[in-house]
Amino acid sequence: MPENLDALDARLLLLLTDSPRLGVLECARRLGVARGTVQARLDRLTERGILGGFPPELDLAAMGYGLTAFAVLEIAQGRRAEVAAALAAIDEVCEVHATTGQGDLFVRMVARGNDDLQRVIDKVVGVPDVLRTSTSIALSTPVPPRVRPLLERTARG
Repeated sequence: MPENLDALDARLLLLLTDSPRLGVLECARRLGVARGTVQARLDRLTERGILGGFPPELDLAAMGYGLTAFAVLEIAQGRRAEVAAALAAIDEVCEVHATTGQGDLFVRMVARGNDDLQRVIDKVVGVPDVLRTSTSIALSTPVPPRVRPLLERTARG
């Protein structure tokens, strides 16, 4: 069973969430701990798979992909790995989750507009072993992807 985050881990992750370009020395200064402590924590968080990197936060709409859609896919039994690999080859597919319930895979995709979404859906439907799809367009994102509340609760102890 993986060990839980402690308050210092959570405070460090919150700091890097807010300012991902901070160096180890500045993190140590802001947290009031030694540089070696911060480096050891970062190494441990990386080894445990909690911290996977420091990618920039991108606004897909500002990049021209203003339409987000979600598709539920029903696929042929036993073909999840192959279908997921084919979906990963479609640039506009941002995420794929294996799910329980109505469908087998839940796909988040982006497009430049409705016509472009049709093109993307045609690619998805054209993947071998995709049997059926149901697509919904996102109108807004009232709660964007987040981890802050979990980190804040852990930081409070």
